[in-house]
This record gives sequence, C-alpha cells and structure tokens, in this order.
Amino acid sequence: MLLYGTLSWRMKMDHNCKYEAMDVETVSAKKFSDVTNETAVSDCNNVVVNGTQNSSSLKNGDVLSKKQRKRMEKKEKWLKYKVIKRAKEKEKLKIKKQVALLNNLKLGPSRKQLKHNKMSTSNCKVHVAIDLSFNDLMNDKDIAKCVKQVLHCYSINRKFSDPMQFFLTSFGGRFEKEMEKHDGFRNWDVNFSAEHFTKAFSSDRLVYLTSDSDNVINSLEDEKVYIIGGLVDHNSQKGMCLKVANDLCISHGQLPIGEYLQMNTRKTLTINHVFEIMHHVSHGKTWEEAFLTVIPARKGAQAKEREAGKQGDDGTDMDDMDTGVEIQEKAGTSNGFIEHHDSRSLIT
Repeated sequence: MLLYGTLSWRMKMDHNCKYEAMDVETVSAKKFSDVTNETAVSDCNNVVVNGTQNSSSLKNGDVLSKKQRKRMEKKEKWLKYKVIKRAKEKEKLKIKKQVALLNNLKLGPSRKQLKHNKMSTSNCKVHVAIDLSFNDLMNDKDIAKCVKQVLHCYSINRKFSDPMQFFLTSFGGRFEKEMEKHDGFRNWDVNFSAEHFTKAFSSDRLVYLTSDSDNVINSLEDEKVYIIGGLVDHNSQKGMCLKVANDLCISHGQLPIGEYLQMNTRKTLTINHVFEIMHHVSHGKTWEEAFLTVIPARKGAQAKEREAGKQGDDGTDMDDMDTGVEIQEKAGTSNGFIEHHDSRSLIT
C-alpha cells in the first residue's frame, strides 16, 4: 500500500497485524512527547541559560541598545526552536523509514552511503570553482542567499557517485562567518581555500562563466577549471564577471542555453542551477537534457526545433551566469586541494 498526502501507515502490533492510518503530525507529536520531550526541553533550557549568561557577561559599563536586545532575544528564540525542530525532523524521518519498510519503498541513499561519494575517488575530473571574492559588493542578505546557493551545490555534488571536483576560493570574511551557522561544514567534502582562484590554479586552465561573453562553451574539459561568480546582486553589478575575466586576462565563456531553449521569462539562473547543469553534462546528459531537467518550469523553457546538424545562433541572448536572485529555501573531510593535471598540490 503506497503512501499519499499526509498519511503514513504504521503496523499496529495486535494479533491481526493490521495497518492503521495515522496522520504524520499526530504520530510525530505523540512520539516527540514520549521520546524527545526531556532532551529537547533540557537542551532548550541550556540555550536560554547560555543566552542569559552571554547577556550578563558584558563588560561593566556596556549597555545593550533596544535593537541589540531584540536581536539577542530573536537569536535565543531561534536556537530554542532549532532544537525542537531537529528533534521533530528526526522522528519524522524514523516514521518515513518505517513506512518505506512496510510498503517496500526505496528511500534513496543513506547518509552513510553518501559519505562514500568522495571527490578523491571520483571518475569525474571536471573542476568547478565558485569565486567568493565579492564580499564587499553584497549586503548581509545577499551574502546569506549566496551561502544557501553554495549549500545546494554541495548537496547536489555529494548525491552523485562520481562528484565533480568542487572548490570554494577566496573563502573568508563575511561569507565564512555566514557559513559558521551550519554546523560541521568544515568536514564537508569541499576544497576550501582562502586564496584567490588565480593563485590556486594556473591561468591557462581558467574559464570564467558569464553571459556577457561572446564565447559559447559546447563541451566541458577535464583540464579546465570553470569559475562561477559568487555574486547575487546582478542588477547593480551587471557585467562584473566579464570585467574580472578581462582584467585578469583569463578565458571566459557562456553556457549554450540560447542554442537549445526558448524561454518565456528572463533567463536568470542561480549559482546552484548552473552547477547542477554542469554536473548533468559532465555525467553524460546533453545540454538540452540538462537545461530542461534543471531550469524551473515557471520560466517556461522549451526546446528549440533544430534541424539536423544546424548550430544555434551565437548572438542569442544567453543566460545571466553571474548571479541568481531567487531560490527555494531547499560528508567527508577535505584537508586541502587534490592533485591536478599540472601536478601542483594546492593546500588550503
């Protein structure tokens, strides 16, 4: 019996072994009160106590402003809610596993299985780096959006048995501070480096992705390092990525979206959409298949009717690779950079 809507099926342990339909929220509430109430409340109390201690540990003479007090209260409230939310999520996952077992459903790879998907053992040697050198060009809200898109990139990469070689360059400052909110991120299978990408890789390998480029990328090469600009506010910083590429005298290019698709809306993609498209292409999908798989349906993307052997128009308005503004609120350890084709060892 399959699971639909908000209902879950649990085995009622009586002599008939009948299935009983129960609402997920009801089950979670019952289990939560039985299993996690003591630990959650204890953790919540610790959070509040710690918050109070932090408030009282201010130096003599320092007075919190009204805005600072509200900010502190908001943070304490969020930390308290976070503990309860995590406990409920764990219980829901447990119920989901029970439902899958009863209905012979597959849940996909477990966390333990995903930990075996390492860049160091991957057959995919396509290199993608996100340039995080734009800290000063974004406000805190845009920095947070950029971080979320990077988190999506990591999530995408670790789900493939052969992940791409993923790098974050110029990692530090406000971006690193925002990442600190995500526990354990330093243990992720990502190559973090405080160095600029021009110091991490030889310039002849670099290709900066930007829609303002006249060069169209038709295939991905293992020896190249494709740079995605970690810039969210594309309206005020239009053309910034092309300027960076020209100033550094490195290659640049755009993905061939205009050659394969017609879209009803403005052709803007998030950083993680660009990353996912490249992931699909590096794993054997055509550009058209990758675009149609990743680009949201709300953009009205449709495949162009193309004659056999006919190439797309290079003058077509291409996707804005510099940024992405809107996203849906969607592990191993790496101690340094891996060996590359030019035999240089890049250490964080």
